[in-house]
Amino acid sequence: MRKVGIIGAMDVEVQTIVAAMTSSGGTGTAKKIESAKLSFYEGELNGINTVAVKSGVGKVNAALCAQRLILEFGVTHIINTGIAGAVAHGLGVFDVVVSTDAVYHDVDATCFGYKPGQIPQMDVYQFPADKPLAAAAEKAFAATGFAKKYKLVKGRVASGDQFVSSGEMKNRIREACDPACVEMEGAAIAHACWLNNVPFVIIRSMSDMADDGEEAASAFNEKTCAEESASIVLGMFAAADFLA
Repeated sequence: MRKVGIIGAMDVEVQTIVAAMTSSGGTGTAKKIESAKLSFYEGELNGINTVAVKSGVGKVNAALCAQRLILEFGVTHIINTGIAGAVAHGLGVFDVVVSTDAVYHDVDATCFGYKPGQIPQMDVYQFPADKPLAAAAEKAFAATGFAKKYKLVKGRVASGDQFVSSGEMKNRIREACDPACVEMEGAAIAHACWLNNVPFVIIRSMSDMADDGEEAASAFNEKTCAEESASIVLGMFAAADFLA
């Protein structure tokens, strides 16, 4: 049985999705289940078994949440929705990134001969996203009103436990791993999915340019960007191509 887990780091990133869910069987609202100090909402989206959850911010919170979705709730696919800072040249605020892969930008064991972002003694340092999920996200974006004004880029998502808001740090990350965007959870979710052989995709709407003084811009654009990303996720469920 297919069951999709949806993770957002903050309430604003999952509230639209939870509001659209129904209970199993298509009536009523999603069932709220408290586990490990997290609130999981289990039910259906367009007839597809779904569990949505706010993980909390940061890599550890995200990885623990993804693992619990897999082991406790038995999800077979994971979608990570939310906001990020733009890094790729030509990418602007409200543009969207759909992951091709995910890496850590704050892991550095290069003095031992490892690649930037590679965890020692792990062969994999870039976690590949699921192509059918990514294609479904791209198709869903094209059907949104946002697609008339903004663009979608398929690219790398880089994660770290820092809010990137300086040009110096942005350039350093760009040189190290050449991502399309930066945020704080995606690679950890991707890592957990890779270990468990669970297909995933990361969808991010650009809330800021990850540049000097971007904290205010991120907060100002947070709600619109979260709704944009959530609308893509809901569009994926409307078509359900990724479960074919």
